[in-house]
Amino acid sequence: MGRPPVTSRTELEHVALALFSTRGFESTTVTDIARAAGISRRTFFRYYASKNDVAWGDFDEHLARFQAHFDAVPHTISTTSALRECILAFNDFSDDELPWLRRRMTLLLGVPALQAHSALRYAAWCDIVANFVARRTGREAGTLLPQVVARCALGTAVAAYESWLERDGAPLRDVLDAALSVWLRAGLSVAGE
Repeated sequence: MGRPPVTSRTELEHVALALFSTRGFESTTVTDIARAAGISRRTFFRYYASKNDVAWGDFDEHLARFQAHFDAVPHTISTTSALRECILAFNDFSDDELPWLRRRMTLLLGVPALQAHSALRYAAWCDIVANFVARRTGREAGTLLPQVVARCALGTAVAAYESWLERDGAPLRDVLDAALSVWLRAGLSVAGE
């Protein structure tokens, strides 16, 4: 009878991530993913625009939540504290999702074919951080301070993920929080904080 067809984006992501892990990203086609998921290619494209997009999962939804976290920060919270808390919240995953996240991040950080696509996703993430810093400092988002803070925050998060992938069993939140602490102790000062 075969595998029952997938019924959600998450199930389709899991099928794709499992195939990418066993066959390799380059060797896995959309047809392979659709067949393994028990759906048609056409149905696959209702969920995702491309194989690259399925590797990222529902990143746009995560970005919307990231923005909502920044929008909810009270003015009484310092910019640096808000950055730490919002970045930690963005990277908060349930225990059952962590093995899939580990597969996803191994792909995103290690497959050259995904790097250009990743740059677009990282830019959207940085825009949210830069806009927050700009609002807090009275600067334009495209000016140096908001852009430097956003890119340093991204670099810190990427370094934390790389460390987490190397340390199987280490709690992601702990690794990310430690990385953010290093970044903040290294001299981040936003608008005189």
